[in-house]
Amino acid sequence: MSTDPRPAPPFDLGSSAFYEEEHEEFRGVAREFVAREVAPHCAGWDAAHLMPRTLWTAAGAAGLLGLAVPEEHEGLGLTDYRFRAVLDEELVRAGALGAALAFHLADDWVLPHLLADATEEQRRRWLPRVLTGELVTSVAWTEPGAGSDLRGVRTRAVREGGDWVLDGQKTFIGNGISGDAALVLARTDGRTDRAGEDSFSLFLVHKEGSPGYTTGRPLEKMGLRASDTAELFFDGVRVPGGDLVGAEGGGLRQIRRLLPQGRLAIAVASAVVARETLEGTLRYTRERTAFGERVADFQHSRFELAELATQVEVTEAYVRRAVAAFNAGALDLAGASKAKYWASERAKEVTDRCLQLHGGYGYILDQPVAQSFLAARLLTLFGGTSEILRETIGRDLV
Repeated sequence: MSTDPRPAPPFDLGSSAFYEEEHEEFRGVAREFVAREVAPHCAGWDAAHLMPRTLWTAAGAAGLLGLAVPEEHEGLGLTDYRFRAVLDEELVRAGALGAALAFHLADDWVLPHLLADATEEQRRRWLPRVLTGELVTSVAWTEPGAGSDLRGVRTRAVREGGDWVLDGQKTFIGNGISGDAALVLARTDGRTDRAGEDSFSLFLVHKEGSPGYTTGRPLEKMGLRASDTAELFFDGVRVPGGDLVGAEGGGLRQIRRLLPQGRLAIAVASAVVARETLEGTLRYTRERTAFGERVADFQHSRFELAELATQVEVTEAYVRRAVAAFNAGALDLAGASKAKYWASERAKEVTDRCLQLHGGYGYILDQPVAQSFLAARLLTLFGGTSEILRETIGRDLV
């Protein structure tokens, strides 16, 4: 038995238990970038409902885009997902979850397909431009009549000579207006009955030089207004055969294989939102007084904060375990779905209850807790609703 009279230090669930020195060095780069290029401009971007293209080129110049692009394609080859988590933390702390999700769409939903399924010639054409921010991408899978049910996609691509002719409509497309190219899921089997496993293919469709590729008006969202979301329309768009990503008929399998990274990305963002909202609420309740006492001194407040702190720490530990599994190549779709389901639901609950602790101030839009509340509501919808995730998890169990 130890005779050391000093109390043992508490176990640290924060950065030192999860990140290493190289991640903290990267944090310095990310933090400087956010302070210079993001934090001073967030309010203006919200008002404009759009982030400028200069944000992407600045992020590219800072080395913050396409972290997993290998060195042979001019990238850093940072496949350790903790680097992406660091960037999320710094963006969310600046109130820029919209920017974090915009980067996620490019780096966690499109880029994995380019790295895993694109040809070497395609990688040479596209990856250097992704790294510089010259090529901003979006994911165009969902449609007005087909959200999470991708087999209900009606957009069609018909082979014509060496090209494909694309017709259809997509909706809820993040980076839809600002993006230069969309990773489009289209039916390519030429049939009209219920789609099968081999019915769909993926194409990287470029906006420039593609007559018939048009964007609708920006969709008005509850939150994350700086991140543009729009409908996309394809009317007889000619897509070169060389822009087919992966095998013809392999689109659904490719999406299913790479979906864990996209869902992990949302889980990480959710955990960060929950943590930052809790920290802001702790500061507020310690400073705000009511009836001559700090709000934090009321028993109800302490009980609420105790429960929320426990939820946040459990969520962080669970999400970090998922990150470790991803880094080890062991995160499957069910595991990623569990992490995304748990973390996004907790982010929704934590932001709601933290808003309540702010009282009337929580209802004012320029308060960080109000922005977090509105932003968190997307997290249980984007990348698969909680209902779809429960179905995915349940099928894996039985």
